[in-house]
Amino acid sequence: MQTPRARASSGGTADPAAASGTVPGPAAGAGLRIAPDDLLALLAVARLGKYTAAAASMGVNHTTVSRRIAALEKAVGDRVLAASPDGWELTARGRHLLPAAEAVEAALASASQPDPATAKSTGAVIGTVRVATTPGFANWVALPAIAELQRQHPGLQVEITTVTQPARRYRSGVDIEVVVGRPDAPQSLTHFLRPYSLGLFATEEYLEAHGTPQTPADMADHRLIYYPEHSVGVAELAHATQGLPEPAGFLRSNSVRLHVHATVLGMGVGLLPTYMGDTWTHGFGPAVEAPRSDAEAAPTSAPRLVRVLPDFERRMEYWAAVRPEALRSNAVEHVFHALRRSARAF
Repeated sequence: MQTPRARASSGGTADPAAASGTVPGPAAGAGLRIAPDDLLALLAVARLGKYTAAAASMGVNHTTVSRRIAALEKAVGDRVLAASPDGWELTARGRHLLPAAEAVEAALASASQPDPATAKSTGAVIGTVRVATTPGFANWVALPAIAELQRQHPGLQVEITTVTQPARRYRSGVDIEVVVGRPDAPQSLTHFLRPYSLGLFATEEYLEAHGTPQTPADMADHRLIYYPEHSVGVAELAHATQGLPEPAGFLRSNSVRLHVHATVLGMGVGLLPTYMGDTWTHGFGPAVEAPRSDAEAAPTSAPRLVRVLPDFERRMEYWAAVRPEALRSNAVEHVFHALRRSARAF
């Protein structure tokens, strides 16, 4: 039977010591010199939870990360990482080494600045932060917050991946994850960000042509714009259409931006986040090309959306999950708190 460490290693997080079945004893290699690169490898795995993700963040392959972790364990004579259901976690010895690893990272980051003393005195934030979030939250909440942060701190780099899914129990490759619904992520810190709602919207032109639903039962005469059935792993979103009859037709997509665009184009009734639909009820939104026969006709402003069946509302919540080790990064901490502030103010 494979040990948890050996099983994790076979899944891509190579560990030569585990593969050979040997475990360094408390005194093995004690007193050997600790290499700074080995401490940086420990820090990356601690934050991202996976050798492959840590390797990608460092610009090396996972074998190099494995070799550095093995060298570090040999130098200190003890395990610094242990496998868990949620990825690699720090041991007590690994936690003891974390401040030293962070000091190495801070020293290298400071040295890379044109004027380290000035950067330190001004509180400059530098480093890369990886965020996974839903498209709606990314566009309406995250981007404004990150734009302001990057104006203040040019050395701050951010990668955003947009996906609508539950929080991953086996998280890797991200520092901060924003999801719909309370996350089941036992090895992460979870934070409630804000509530929001889904509602039904259509253009005035669509309703003039097809009639305005007065009751949920009237939706049987309309095309519904929403996610494909059984394609959304988030229970709250998957169950949002409960109480509505089978529609006369549908347009389905896994992109909420496409939901909004299709609704603005008058293709049906969209089940949209109300903060998106309300944007168009006030005449905002990007310019869209109006149907025209004259090739030189100019684009018109986006059609207004009207809330349909205002009493039909599905309450949702945005939550964030972040590994405790990730929050020890000054850059991650700044982005995380900026997201929370933006969510509260939104």
